[in-house]
Amino acid sequence: MGATEVIVYLVDFAHTTLEPLPDRSPHRAVPHSEPVDSSLAGRTFVSGTCATAERSDGHWVWAPIVEGTDRTGVVALGFTEARDDAIEAAEEAGLLTGYLIATHARTTDFYSLYRRRRSLSLAASMQWDILPPLVLKTAGVVITGLIEPAYDVGGDFFDYALNGSVLDFAIVDAMGHGVTSALVSALIAGCYRHDRREGQSLDSMHQQLERVLAQYWPKLTFATGQLGQLDVDTGQLQWTNAGHPLPLLVRGGQVVGELECAPTLPWGIAAGAGRNDPPGVATVALEPGDGVLFYTDGVVEARVNGGEMFGIERLIDHVGRHASDQEEPEEVVRHIANSVLEYRAAELADDATLVMVRWNGPDRI
Repeated sequence: MGATEVIVYLVDFAHTTLEPLPDRSPHRAVPHSEPVDSSLAGRTFVSGTCATAERSDGHWVWAPIVEGTDRTGVVALGFTEARDDAIEAAEEAGLLTGYLIATHARTTDFYSLYRRRRSLSLAASMQWDILPPLVLKTAGVVITGLIEPAYDVGGDFFDYALNGSVLDFAIVDAMGHGVTSALVSALIAGCYRHDRREGQSLDSMHQQLERVLAQYWPKLTFATGQLGQLDVDTGQLQWTNAGHPLPLLVRGGQVVGELECAPTLPWGIAAGAGRNDPPGVATVALEPGDGVLFYTDGVVEARVNGGEMFGIERLIDHVGRHASDQEEPEEVVRHIANSVLEYRAAELADDATLVMVRWNGPDRI
């Protein structure tokens, strides 16, 4: 491509820093980490578009690394002088890098290791291995999620799958923290994926999760969560609720309210109480551009020691602040997660998970 130097950066698990891969080209200086919120590399990662700059050592172009539709880093190309095709070359390099990483990541730990700013706990390592890509984008729909604390997550989990015009998704908060909670989440993930692939209905999948937890974790173990299904052709959203916080509807850049759904008991409790009633399935017709934010209670219950909780009102304020700037859903989620961490002085007593679904409308399909 005519570049004289190349640096590949991968975003760390907390999405705060871009970490350079080991130097494999004759750079004049050792590459260093770049902050996502205050660097040209970070600007490229956040915006998903190329950035350029003239420096003493030549003309540099930064392009996003995208694996499918999930942004995972930035590639920087150095040229001896400005070129008309530099941005096109960098974009091609970013796409190629994404494909190569996606291909090899299943057979090497190399890329995972260089996304770590510190060691992952055992529970967090287990959770990251079962999570889907953090972003899926199509013309008709976007879904994105993020979990904090990224390096010590225990019981939270989310999943999704887009099959034709149907987007299935789930968000789960298993009781407790650590390896036991991670094991419960892994069982729920396996059960949910099995039943989803078998074409089970939402209410059937909901009830099956109750039966599976009661069978394999008969002692006091439970999880809250929601199962959702979006018809991408029509915008009809259906979901069930197992004792979980209600999602927020975002329209026109503002939170217009909570979406009601009659809850069942959390999964793992009903069978012990001699019940496993069919859940209520709530339905809402989304308008083009509507977003729905699902979250775990670790978001609103984050608090400074001895202080008040982050709370639903503060969450609504942060959602409106960033959604009104017409930021992409993955950036809205990232900013909210950072705000929760800052409020809690970078420590969380419980996992905090955010999942946002945006329906773009039938004319975008």
